[in-house]
Amino acid sequence: MDANRLTAAIGSLVELVARLRGPGGCPWDAKQTDATVKIYLLEEAYEVLDALDSTLPQEVCSELGDLLFQILFLAQLASERGEFDFIEVIEGITRKMIRRHPHVFGSATVESAEDVAANWTRIKKSEEGKPKETSLMLKNIPSDLPALLRAHRLSERASKVGFDWANADEIWIKVQEEIEEMRSAIAVGDREGAAEEMGDLLFSIVNLARHWGANAENLLRSANQKFQARFEKMERLLAESGIRLEEATLTQMDRAWDEVKKRQR
Repeated sequence: MDANRLTAAIGSLVELVARLRGPGGCPWDAKQTDATVKIYLLEEAYEVLDALDSTLPQEVCSELGDLLFQILFLAQLASERGEFDFIEVIEGITRKMIRRHPHVFGSATVESAEDVAANWTRIKKSEEGKPKETSLMLKNIPSDLPALLRAHRLSERASKVGFDWANADEIWIKVQEEIEEMRSAIAVGDREGAAEEMGDLLFSIVNLARHWGANAENLLRSANQKFQARFEKMERLLAESGIRLEEATLTQMDRAWDEVKKRQR
């Protein structure tokens, strides 16, 4: 990587953001606040995820740029308030990463990725000073995270203090218990109870995925994409038969859906 080019590129973007916010800049940018920008930050983060799923390098590059712009914009707002600037953001994360990787930048030794994770948790706790109660440990997990991802992070964090199932087999038993509890609530027409049990079932499945080394948020994103792709192919298949989707019967849609699945095998 060309260090001079990197310095110039970052400096130019920082200056661009400052100009947009400054006198003679953009009226729309000048009106933005932390509260308004955080929505765009979240949207851009999701667009990065979509780009990563597309595996198109230029798309990923473009979306990472959009996300970086939002980060720079938030740093600019903080700078205008005299709180910190983008240089401090970079310096802070650099110091943190060096501190949390003593096996790379220090004399510590590790044998596995698990050792690295354990060191990370220990160092993070020491940075925070007085040990936090478990409830406070969980409170700093952003509430705006997608529900499946937050469930993963909550249970992952709880596992750091030993509050976890011993293995995936134990969670599978729990999943089956939740299914039976949901089935019982549905059988007696208890809508509120059934809804609550559905939530418990989802949470258990998140933990089952976590113990298998997967993230339920990613799994559901993949399932959503698979459903969308199959639905669109089903629609095209119906159209090839002269049937408009809006006019198709359920039987016709099921038949076309099964054909799409068969062709994908």
